[in-house]
Amino acid sequence: MTTQSKPNRLAKEKSPYLLQHAYNPVDWFPWSEEAFEIAKLENKPIFLSIGYSTCHWCHVMERESFEDDEVAALLNEHFVSIKVDREERPDIDHLYMTVCQVMTGQGGWPLTIVMTPEKKPFFAGMYFPKRRKYNRYGMMELLPQIVEKWNEDHGKLTETSEQIVDEVERRMLANLKGAVSDKVLTSAFEQFKERYDEQYGGFGGGPKFPTSHNLSFLLRLYKRTGDEEALRMVEKTLDAMCRGGMYDHVGFGFCRYSVDEKWLVPHFEKMLYDNALLAWTYLEAYQATGKKRYADIAEEIFTYVLRDMTDPEGGFYCAEDADSEGHEGKFYVWDKQELVDVLGADDAELYAELYDITPQGNFEGKSIPNLIGTDLTSAASRKGLGIGELNVRLEHCRQKLFERREGRVHPGKDDKILTSWNGLMIMALAKGYAVLKRDDYLQAAEQAVRFILSKMRRPDGRLLARYRDGEAAFPGYVDDYAFMVWGLLELYQASFRTEFLEQALELNEQMLDLFWDDENGGLFFYGHDGERLFSRNKEIYDGALPSGNAVAAYNMQRLSRLAYDAKLSQIAERQLEAFGGAIERYPAGHSMFLIALDYAYSPSSEIVIAGDPEKEETRQMLEAAQSGFRPHTLTVLAPKGEAGDRIRELVPLIRDKQAIGGRTTAYVCEDFACQSPTTDIEELLDMLGFESE
Repeated sequence: MTTQSKPNRLAKEKSPYLLQHAYNPVDWFPWSEEAFEIAKLENKPIFLSIGYSTCHWCHVMERESFEDDEVAALLNEHFVSIKVDREERPDIDHLYMTVCQVMTGQGGWPLTIVMTPEKKPFFAGMYFPKRRKYNRYGMMELLPQIVEKWNEDHGKLTETSEQIVDEVERRMLANLKGAVSDKVLTSAFEQFKERYDEQYGGFGGGPKFPTSHNLSFLLRLYKRTGDEEALRMVEKTLDAMCRGGMYDHVGFGFCRYSVDEKWLVPHFEKMLYDNALLAWTYLEAYQATGKKRYADIAEEIFTYVLRDMTDPEGGFYCAEDADSEGHEGKFYVWDKQELVDVLGADDAELYAELYDITPQGNFEGKSIPNLIGTDLTSAASRKGLGIGELNVRLEHCRQKLFERREGRVHPGKDDKILTSWNGLMIMALAKGYAVLKRDDYLQAAEQAVRFILSKMRRPDGRLLARYRDGEAAFPGYVDDYAFMVWGLLELYQASFRTEFLEQALELNEQMLDLFWDDENGGLFFYGHDGERLFSRNKEIYDGALPSGNAVAAYNMQRLSRLAYDAKLSQIAERQLEAFGGAIERYPAGHSMFLIALDYAYSPSSEIVIAGDPEKEETRQMLEAAQSGFRPHTLTVLAPKGEAGDRIRELVPLIRDKQAIGGRTTAYVCEDFACQSPTTDIEELLDMLGFESE
């Protein structure tokens, strides 16, 4: 294995992932027309490798194959090799991941595609070592076989590539349309119940992903039906995740997934989007149950993000690596002696007992701190401590361990800023402010919006997808628009600053201009102004991230009710119908879309507060309106003056809603009918049903 002293073409890129490969002996190209033109001129196949900077197996494949002179020699002689950061170019990643799933039945990263110079694939796979192991082909066996087939049976490979393209396009477009009804919500619940893990929470066995939008859907189902089983599934899963090793008990924040069914051993990388979505769901669980432990976890997530993942200018970084010093998880694990060194014998004994730090370890001879099977109340009783006293002592231990851990070699950080993932964190922080009234959350969300809208838009207003090292690039995808609109809408619901609602409506309109399919409905993944790949797909299935189409459906349902916009309302309905067939086939795979459907099939609910936002009585009424779990309710502030005029133009519902007698006045409207207005906070609380909550 070697790396060369002379950089390849990737050294000029901004992506941390591409820069990681800048000194490989492989003659890498970034995705560019130059690469495809050279492949055509030299009649060579394209070797396409897609990954991201915090991907553990991407690092392994680089060390074993791409840093190896023999592998590089084969690639350089017989292929044109292209590296793609999936987070910069999700359009390329989504398309060729579908290819991999069609050809192999599975997918993941690193993603390996071999294709013609016309971008049409004929081979797909994932991780390949240098030589055969783990029952996998090695690069030294695989590449010569591909070269032989390319040289001897070029026509057959071209025919195969055409067939693959046809099959991918057929799968992407087949049976998407269909009528939908609220019955699909019940069908999804039955599917979740079938897969639910009664012992450990979550769904299925290991590996287990948090997929918090599944849990937020079940919270809405509980709100809709009162079915306690839905709430029980949510609570057990949330409790199990934050007690397991997937949660960082020393520095906070969640890792990407657990490799086992117990949530004990994580894949140690931390992603911004997971932490944003999980904060959202924990906050909703707190609203639904009133249990403070869920709010505490959300606050700890925000502590981690604001401390470690926030750019000085206001944007949020992408991810932290699983590896440090070449070993997965090394940064996060402990042994008993180090606890003694840091905490002293007594506290070390206490911490080790409660957090499962043992001589044999639970991960490669070391220990991942976790609370699986630990009852802190019982532990406090056994040790003659009050639970508050125990928690203070454990927090003191945590702080000392955190300080020690800060001296370790940190995992790599992907410090690029993505519009889409920032939209999710803006959404979560706005929700955090609305629920917890922490000013720093509102300030961080507003600062991130200012960063995105000032640094990541072209002069014509077009959103861009990625910012790093002073450069914004790549026309934004549907996720960028949908997630930012979601963030802005939640920011309006938190702060009641009209500009955020205006920006949400503006970006939603631009999204429809760029991505909307007039013929069949739905939103394409990349805009009509983007690079044309062999298929222009629509993403609807939820993975770790909810699909952009689903989030857009949720946004448009809410915006159309606020704006009373007939055209937008029609588009919102078409958005639901455009994917009804796909949802009917497997409802549980489309939980974010189900959240949009739940909203669409629930009676409209609006609370209008007319009054001066600086008055205490107005703040109290707004706080009441934001309290509790009301996923189908929109709240609007109608002040006097210029700000009031602006919001009344945008939201026709409030045009006749005025403060009565100079006092802050609340209007509660359900299913297009408003109750008598009230100026009394106690009466408002009664109207909102707080006596029964």
